[in-house]
Amino acid sequence: MALTLYVDTARWRAHHKSVVDQFPALIPVCKGNGYGFGHERLADEATRLGSDMLAVGTTYEAARIKDWFGGDLLVLTPYRVGEEPVPLPDRVIRSVSSVEGVRGLVGARVVIEVMSSMRRHGVTEDDLGKLQHAIEDVRLEGFAIHLPLDRADGSDAVEEVFTWMERLRGARLPLNTMFVSHLKPQEQAALQQQFPQTRFRARIGTRLWLGDHDATVYRGAVLDVTRIAKNERYGYRQQRAAGDGHLVVVAGGTSHGVGLEAPKAVHGVMPRAKGVARAGLATVNRNLSPFVWAGKQRWFAEPPHMQVSILFLPGDVAPPAVGDELVAHLRHTTTQFDRIVDR
Repeated sequence: MALTLYVDTARWRAHHKSVVDQFPALIPVCKGNGYGFGHERLADEATRLGSDMLAVGTTYEAARIKDWFGGDLLVLTPYRVGEEPVPLPDRVIRSVSSVEGVRGLVGARVVIEVMSSMRRHGVTEDDLGKLQHAIEDVRLEGFAIHLPLDRADGSDAVEEVFTWMERLRGARLPLNTMFVSHLKPQEQAALQQQFPQTRFRARIGTRLWLGDHDATVYRGAVLDVTRIAKNERYGYRQQRAAGDGHLVVVAGGTSHGVGLEAPKAVHGVMPRAKGVARAGLATVNRNLSPFVWAGKQRWFAEPPHMQVSILFLPGDVAPPAVGDELVAHLRHTTTQFDRIVDR
């Protein structure tokens, strides 16, 4: 019995097509854990979409995925002088974010990242003059800009890209291809209209693979159900039961990513209040699990184990049977399934 990722395959792929239709020359992104689906599966799906290029996070990911995808591979993490060399085929394209990085990749295929309002990495406007000579020794595939998801200051994404395009044009750098991230379809279309000689290529991961939330669902199989009385001890730490009920052992533990949570940006009074309440409950060993039974997320009886979780169901809730499956609200990018089932 397992933690299973169920995929409504026809619906999932229909969503892929809708995104590809909105973004001409789209480059699928496959990084990390493959957005919960795994690198091999997403490489197959990218091939099915007819993609000529697949973006990956690191050189190590490129080395693993090169045998599963036959097109070009774009490594998104910028090259750093002195990094550990990883044997890669010529169809791998390296991102660079500094003049030194360009100079360190003589003969290689490169995409040069510019510094956006993300302030993460990229060449600056002051670097553009130095790039004129540096790009003579590489095979330049284009420039790239990685934009923020939110714009609290009301700034405009199109204006930011337009400004950089004008800077590059003013420095007499080639504008054949511009790789972009986090633009809306209408924004990319507006830029394409302003710069008809440039090919804009959107690098998209989350929106492509995870944009239709109802196309996938995680379910954990129930392995055991044990009746427990108030004050009876249980578990690794031998805590006392707060009341009569049942302990439900379900597939899915820390090795799957259950119980792990990435930090979130919180805005507004109500979300902050909920965060404070959750933190307070955690101090008295009350932690809400991602597993749902009888219409509610259920509490962990104790912290999840490596491959299973133990839930507590109060006595007034009829328990599931061994073999039933509980829906689990899990984040794809932090979850590792036991099996994937296409439906």
